[in-house]
Amino acid sequence: MTINRREILKGVTLGAGGALLSPLLSRIEAEAAGRDTRPTRFVFVVEGNGLRPYHVVPEGIQFKPQKNREQFEEFPLAGTKLPLGLEPVAEFQDKMTIVQGLSGKICGGGHSNNFGALGAFNGRGGVGNSGSAFAETIDAALAKHVGGVLPVVGLGIADRPEHTVIYNCSAWGAGQKLPTICRPDLAYKSIFGVVAGGEGLRTFQANQDLLDFMTSDIRRVQKSLGADDREKLDSYLGGYELLRDRQKRIVEVRDSLDKAKPVPNDKYASDVETDRLDAQFDLAAAALIGGATNVVTLASGVGDPFFAITFTGLGIQLDKHGIGHGGGSGPLTWEDVSHKIRNFHFKLIAQLMKRLQAVPEGDGTMLDNTLIVYLSDAAEGHHSRCGEWPFVLIGDLGGRLKAGRYLSYPDYAKPGHRTINGLYTSLLHAAGKPVKTFGDPDPMLRDFDQNGPLPELFA
Repeated sequence: MTINRREILKGVTLGAGGALLSPLLSRIEAEAAGRDTRPTRFVFVVEGNGLRPYHVVPEGIQFKPQKNREQFEEFPLAGTKLPLGLEPVAEFQDKMTIVQGLSGKICGGGHSNNFGALGAFNGRGGVGNSGSAFAETIDAALAKHVGGVLPVVGLGIADRPEHTVIYNCSAWGAGQKLPTICRPDLAYKSIFGVVAGGEGLRTFQANQDLLDFMTSDIRRVQKSLGADDREKLDSYLGGYELLRDRQKRIVEVRDSLDKAKPVPNDKYASDVETDRLDAQFDLAAAALIGGATNVVTLASGVGDPFFAITFTGLGIQLDKHGIGHGGGSGPLTWEDVSHKIRNFHFKLIAQLMKRLQAVPEGDGTMLDNTLIVYLSDAAEGHHSRCGEWPFVLIGDLGGRLKAGRYLSYPDYAKPGHRTINGLYTSLLHAAGKPVKTFGDPDPMLRDFDQNGPLPELFA
């Protein structure tokens, strides 16, 4: 007898764990409909202080300034030599797409676009200059669709080693900022506490006990209240049950987390920013491999005022704010140190990719179903205007995206120009969630069609 999964799904009612179960049920339903159900994972690597567009142009491809870009152009990356900053991922050149010419003026510009960089809205200002979250960011939007025990894992480093948790670039929705954990030792306990033993395990068990107590206590109180008051407590109950269910799901993937967890060493508690960032990339790889999440955001000196970070671990004595104003370090010019810092980031990206490549998945590896998106929160420069916003994409999501290319879009307000909204819409399409647009449209481009994905990205 053939079981009709669609009919079964029609009878499924989601309770408090609906947000966790819905991605799984959506996948089952997609299988029943014969649709593509390959897993998708996204890693956003966001570096502060701007990315000059010509810094990511390979040798063999002529860079055109904005004013000279009259039409869309496409060049193969095969046979070209990557610039110094991107050299560490040269072996993955066939999986790379360099995207030039997208604008994001709606974000405002300046030292950092804060939440706007991943949200395609104006995220400047706010209390303490940390920026405002007026809507969801793309990492959260993807996480809501692809699911995960931990929907978005936010890791990073800030201008000061004493920062533990900051809110700088990711948001679940309007006014719902997501944390970036800046201390690797704290992040390790948060993600792998259930398998870490010692203090990490005790903390995890204490959290579980607290959530069990809170849900039972709310249920007890509800029994003594009238209907109206019981209804008011429902949202609190649902929230605590959701957290409790998430804790239980972490226990369910305990074995895979145990196999994937890194071994903490001195770099997890180091004051040296390169050590901490290295450790954060280790944790990101382990969280993906262990099944804790499908979306990771790695933020390196991102957001105002967190961007003024000094990479002493690379022998650089000037902070990135000073570098942005044209300062060098010793015999190195500002461009030399910029390339050196970016090269370090791409070394970490290459290590992450190799770890994912070593894990079999289906007919390939985890890397085949992962897309890494590299950008700067300050678009094209230290004092950005967001007239163009370079991106480096690595991965093809199992062939859904067409890689190995350099794409250049026409200058702002010229026929064929597109915005970062189109790129983020494309990512949602690639994840299997077709949407018309993402973020806020640019009011200065009201005569342009700003809807839909970028068709040039797809295979």
